[in-house]
Amino acid sequence: MVPTEVLAVQHHEGLIKLLAEQDIRDIQVELLTGSNTQKEKRGIYEGLQSGETDLIIGTHALIQEKVCYHSLGLVVTDEQHRFGVKQREALSMRGGDPHVLVMSATPIPRTLAMILYGDLDISVIDELPARRLPIKNCVVGTAYRPTAYRFIEKQVAQGRQVYVICPMVEESEGIEGENVLDYARRLQEALPGQIRISPLHGKMKPREKTGIMEAFARHELDILVSTTVIEVGVNVPNATVMMVENAERFGLAQLHQLRGRVGRGEHQSYCIFVQGSQEEETKERLEILNRSNDGFYIAAEDLKLRGPGDLFGIRQSGMMDFRIGDIYKDSDALRQASQAAQEMLADDPYLERPEHALLRKKMEEAFTYGSFHAVL
Repeated sequence: MVPTEVLAVQHHEGLIKLLAEQDIRDIQVELLTGSNTQKEKRGIYEGLQSGETDLIIGTHALIQEKVCYHSLGLVVTDEQHRFGVKQREALSMRGGDPHVLVMSATPIPRTLAMILYGDLDISVIDELPARRLPIKNCVVGTAYRPTAYRFIEKQVAQGRQVYVICPMVEESEGIEGENVLDYARRLQEALPGQIRISPLHGKMKPREKTGIMEAFARHELDILVSTTVIEVGVNVPNATVMMVENAERFGLAQLHQLRGRVGRGEHQSYCIFVQGSQEEETKERLEILNRSNDGFYIAAEDLKLRGPGDLFGIRQSGMMDFRIGDIYKDSDALRQASQAAQEMLADDPYLERPEHALLRKKMEEAFTYGSFHAVL
């Protein structure tokens, strides 16, 4: 399960190619997204329910009520941070007790990962793939735009491609910030006419979005002016410049994810964060990205700034309501508590022993009785 149709199509094509390369011909693979026709969906539903389909790749369409799985054995959620808690849970609870793998290129601090995914084994890949160069970053004001445009023009002349990110699709009354439609027109006027520029945003029809992304991947376009719709699922190794307008309107983890769209090939890549606000706090926050390409460092700083949300519920931002303790200062104690909880539940899964009576009572106060059993 992936968050966007572009990424679903990419995974589907990649998997088909991989199976063919390995000469594996007896696995039936399907793709399910919102763009499937009703007739196509009925056929896919039947294949899933009968067991004829072995592997399904798709978007949120995989967790719709009409989808029934014959014998679900493995659930893989890619870019898991883009799904809500309930959405991730919905697929993992479909049929039996499937193995679960969640993946994300947006890292979270190890202590927080331990709390969020205490029931999972955690693997961390903290090295760049071979032959990739570190991305060069800069945080600038709006006065830097003419210089940035000249740099972009030179990169395109060298055969490279560029992303420009805006926070809005179109102009909105009362909200200051760059928008994709106006910016694409202005950029076309500022750059030589032979440079091929296209807007891309979430309000477009899925087939139109997919067509533009495929054209960009084939290098039929030089510059994409887009919203964060390209945050995940876009792999164009030839793209070397990521320019983010109104960077202060995005979270650090999101900006780091956007930066990951470049630096995927052998050429040196660059990320330009344009700050629309001159507030000192905003500048300090963006300097975190300027200083480091280390996602774990950025995630830790982001956590300090905005809080990790409600880890035991569905709220995903804001400070935690710990009555005692601090996730930064007391990380060792939290780690020990997590290990102790796992050992306790392994020995007494339903907390039925007398010495666990108080803990059981407190948990029943925190959860409804039904969901308490679900948690255990």
